[in-house]
Amino acid sequence: MFCKILASQKNSVHCVETPCGLHLEYLFQLAILRRFKGLIQLLRKKHKHGEVASWPATPFYPISLARPTSASEAVLCQQIARPSSASEAVLCQNITQPSSVSEEVLACNISEPSLASKTIVNSHIAQPASASEATLGCHIARRLIQIGVKDVFSVPRDFNLTLLDHLLSEPELNLITCCNELNAGYAADGYARACGVGACVVSFTVGGLSVLNAIAGAYSENLPLICIVSGPNSNDYGSDRVLHHPTGLPDFSQELQCFRTVTCYQVVVHNLYEAHEQIDRAIFMALETSKPVYISISCNLPAFQHPTFSCEPVPFFLNPKMSNQMGLEAAIDVTLTVLNKAVKPVLVGGPNIRMAKARDAFVELAGASGYPVAVMPSAKGIVPEHLPHFIGTYWGAISTAFCAEIVESADAYVFVGPIFNDYSSAGYSLLLKKEKAIIIQPERVVVGNGASFGCILMKDFLEALAKRIEKNTTAFETYKRVYVPEGQPLECEPNKPLRINVLFKHIQSMLSGNNAIIAETGDSWFNCQKLKLPDGCRYEFQMQYGSTGWSVGATLGYAQAATDKRVIACIGDGSFQETAQDIWTMIRYGQNSIIFLINNGGYTIDVEIHDGPYNVIKDWNYTGFVEALCNNQGKCWTAKVRCEEELKAAIKTATGPKQDCLCFIEVIVHKNDTSKELLEWGSRVSAANSRPPNPQ
Repeated sequence: MFCKILASQKNSVHCVETPCGLHLEYLFQLAILRRFKGLIQLLRKKHKHGEVASWPATPFYPISLARPTSASEAVLCQQIARPSSASEAVLCQNITQPSSVSEEVLACNISEPSLASKTIVNSHIAQPASASEATLGCHIARRLIQIGVKDVFSVPRDFNLTLLDHLLSEPELNLITCCNELNAGYAADGYARACGVGACVVSFTVGGLSVLNAIAGAYSENLPLICIVSGPNSNDYGSDRVLHHPTGLPDFSQELQCFRTVTCYQVVVHNLYEAHEQIDRAIFMALETSKPVYISISCNLPAFQHPTFSCEPVPFFLNPKMSNQMGLEAAIDVTLTVLNKAVKPVLVGGPNIRMAKARDAFVELAGASGYPVAVMPSAKGIVPEHLPHFIGTYWGAISTAFCAEIVESADAYVFVGPIFNDYSSAGYSLLLKKEKAIIIQPERVVVGNGASFGCILMKDFLEALAKRIEKNTTAFETYKRVYVPEGQPLECEPNKPLRINVLFKHIQSMLSGNNAIIAETGDSWFNCQKLKLPDGCRYEFQMQYGSTGWSVGATLGYAQAATDKRVIACIGDGSFQETAQDIWTMIRYGQNSIIFLINNGGYTIDVEIHDGPYNVIKDWNYTGFVEALCNNQGKCWTAKVRCEEELKAAIKTATGPKQDCLCFIEVIVHKNDTSKELLEWGSRVSAANSRPPNPQ
């Protein structure tokens, strides 16, 4: 272990323990590589007095050592690459004392094999990179590929052009150039929802502050996202120079300060020696916490080589989190005491199930318990709707018919991964009692007003609970007795204006397991919540952050990642006007999404919260706009529909002869034609917003 190597410098080198049987001859090269000056001097002295055998004529450098998954794989933990002569020259000229941070990172990376370690990335076995590929830019590209990112969203600017060159040189990585940084961030958000992690590359300050809103949304929605910003030349740090793009001050930390509150980890890379460690740590944090990270890289560094980049990066090894077993057993016992006494318990899924990766465990518990299963609105698409006991969306006063009555009349409710806010509670309209609730979060279980158990993983808890819970179908039988099937919207009269409920009746008929729904902030939230998702159909919307305009970029990113799904996006005209340009990016990269542009002349969701002349927008020729973006340079088809007959024809064309095209269907409806749920929700949120100040 490397700590023992450092501790034994005053003793005989022959007694030094080395990881994985590393030959002592190579220890000298490791010392040079890591710039451990004291160890280098000691080894040279021992060699001079003949206590150490002669060094190999051709030096090899142990570049990276990582924890293997088992002791039998210990011999595989070394990756050795031959550096170029230029790299060797750099090493000889840069032998300095390392920082304590570097020593700590190295000491952590070189350790005994850990049985608890778990490989989360299975990279292919590759030959060491050539000298021309051993650059920081290529290293970043290979790292992104290893964690599952195949597409990076970017806007070219002067600071990031060199980095983009090196990303483009990686054949397995696609560079998707967007029209602006905000949409690039939204696209990375959508990509992360489909793929598990997303990435975007922007320029310093002007790009970074533009993408900031999208990064904040990803943070609020618990999405791992790698935000890479190309910063100033490394020589400009500490020089008091005033550069373009920042705000006219020689302080380059302004952008960093802005990102601190919307990312879980931030790092500024302005030297090569620690770059690989800094980048790996940032990526690790994104994957570990399911949050965005900020990586700033000096614009002159991506083209430079360094020995630490000269071989294929070692696969990530994340020590999996472990539940406290005694706490887990205690939490199960207390929970079962409550649930087994209950007469009508229910089970409600929340959005944090995605973050905890506990979807399968939730399904297992639903089957074992026999409880009615509801979802919070922000968990739609996470919990399968084809479960036998599924009863709909629990959203307070605007829940699916008969769902709220069953949930709120229960004598025990199990909420798995909930997020309670003014939106998800429809203006705090949930009629729940804390003493009846069992709240299961990714790492904590709270039972009523009493016990709270930490260090318990949601997945472990749900699996253990499913094995011991007593089946109880009483509440579901009550639901079946009171349930009345929903009626169907009336048919529109021939050539009469189209209604919103008729539009979504036809969207429902389009859905299959090969689709994914993207719902924009607005009335689409409420109409899409009522869609019944077939097995395999995905659903995404941004409830916690609720940024209007999010869906255009998110549709771009999601479609780029989920190539096995045809995305159907429902977007209001007001939201569309905020981010419309990247419809062209969808066309450019050959996507075949279907976009329903709902044209009702304004910000309808805001009208129902607080009306005013500012909620009326200028009408566009939306189909003409999209055709102008296409400009006969890609596959695109548009239609404008005003009645049900035109809608049927448009859907038939979009799913038939134009199924390989981006299909843009503008649906013109009356400005006051909204879902009944929006009317109720808007009045409740308005009441919550307009509460008077508390007495002082």
